[in-house]
Amino acid sequence: MRTAAVIGAGFGGLALAIRLQSAGIATTIIEARDRVGGRAYMWEKDGFVFDAGPTVITDPDCLRELWALTGRVMDEDIDLVPVNPFYRLNWPDGTSFDYSNDEPALMREIARIEPGDAGGYQQFLQYSAGVYAKGYEELGHVAFLDFASMVKAAPSLARYQAWRSVYSIVSHYVKNEKLRQAFSFHTLLVGGNPFTTSAIYALIHKLEKDGGVWFAKGGTNRLVAAMAAHFERLGGTIRLGDPVAEIETLGDRVTGVRTASGWRGEYAAVASNADIMHSYRDLLGNTVRGQKAARALETKRFSPSLFLVHFGVKGTWPGIPHHMILFGDRYRALLADIYDHGVLAEDFALYLHHPTVTDPSLAPEGCSTFYALAPVPHLGKLPIDWAQVGPIYAERILAEIERRLMPGLKERLITSFHYAPVDFAGDLNAHLGSAFSLEPILTQSAWFRTHNRDDRIPNLYFVGAGTHPGAGIPGVVGSAKATAALMLEDMK
Repeated sequence: MRTAAVIGAGFGGLALAIRLQSAGIATTIIEARDRVGGRAYMWEKDGFVFDAGPTVITDPDCLRELWALTGRVMDEDIDLVPVNPFYRLNWPDGTSFDYSNDEPALMREIARIEPGDAGGYQQFLQYSAGVYAKGYEELGHVAFLDFASMVKAAPSLARYQAWRSVYSIVSHYVKNEKLRQAFSFHTLLVGGNPFTTSAIYALIHKLEKDGGVWFAKGGTNRLVAAMAAHFERLGGTIRLGDPVAEIETLGDRVTGVRTASGWRGEYAAVASNADIMHSYRDLLGNTVRGQKAARALETKRFSPSLFLVHFGVKGTWPGIPHHMILFGDRYRALLADIYDHGVLAEDFALYLHHPTVTDPSLAPEGCSTFYALAPVPHLGKLPIDWAQVGPIYAERILAEIERRLMPGLKERLITSFHYAPVDFAGDLNAHLGSAFSLEPILTQSAWFRTHNRDDRIPNLYFVGAGTHPGAGIPGVVGSAKATAALMLEDMK
């Protein structure tokens, strides 16, 4: 019997395992934590359900495909509900912008802020559709294993000026600064600075426009639980609460895995959904290949971390939509502080998640669940004591939300806790506490990213944010499709 192990039960690991098991490969997932999800973990506290994230679900068809492989229907296991508007963007001067794929409504929103940008937006939409067709539909689910594959894609990348940044491309078409922010902030959701991330990532706009933005009833945690249940229904095995300590090798091949408890499993192939640096430096640390790859990764640019404040409050807030972006007075300079200078700035940009406006079951009756997320420098750029700074920073974030959106928030607060870069490092073995693995710049994309199959160990594979095509739910699910195709071909 053909066998495989998948290390880590995040979205990428679950999607890969489902594909392998559906194809008849006896697959085992080994997960360090007490439940599946990886970054899509969850907590229950004082009657509130808190998703760790991610909470923005796009391209639901990439998920439905995992069920359709065996003739099943995803909607029988999980209820995805549309979110509209996708996001409400808000600036300190009180300006708001509701962002959706309702074309007439969106054009009215654009005209309200800058009538002259309506035509430019339509041109940007055409550009986004082009990079979506090439970068996502054609190349997003195919592994880049050699430089020749990168050379083959080069003409398309050049045609869409991939060397330019997303912000630069948006600014070519749209002149109003607020609208430039509105159409470029999406790269932050996959760990990229709009001022340095390749313009190819403008495809996210088309991805959302065509597929919509969705939320899983019960929380993102219910979606990953449904994926796990589907995998087990197919005959797959999940081993929880036992972190992999070593990927065992003999010569130039992987032979299996050893866990912290001492359990061992022998497999024909192993795929890692764990952090790429952790995989090479720690799990393959006894091998020359692991040591060499880890040294190479140390020279790479990793995405920032995140600081999240989860809080439950008395009362309902129907005027606050499911997703909000609270911009600050600074945009470029704030992002430079986060990405380049390693400064924990006095101001911040916040993503506010309010799931109970869509699904009231996530809080006790008459109450609401929220989290606020702020991008912050990773531990390599800002090695501060988060145990000391974290509570202060959390208070400042709550104060900002109270000032701008929720008067009386402090008096209504029932429960709150925060999650800092050190938690990403500790709970997820994330290198430098990075929330999105490698930063998605052009020279760290496609072939320049960690390959879906290792170059030296032919039965070792990678899936997730650190490999092609990158972070975000569609990205890691796409990486699973690319990696599964390689594994199934190799295991014939």
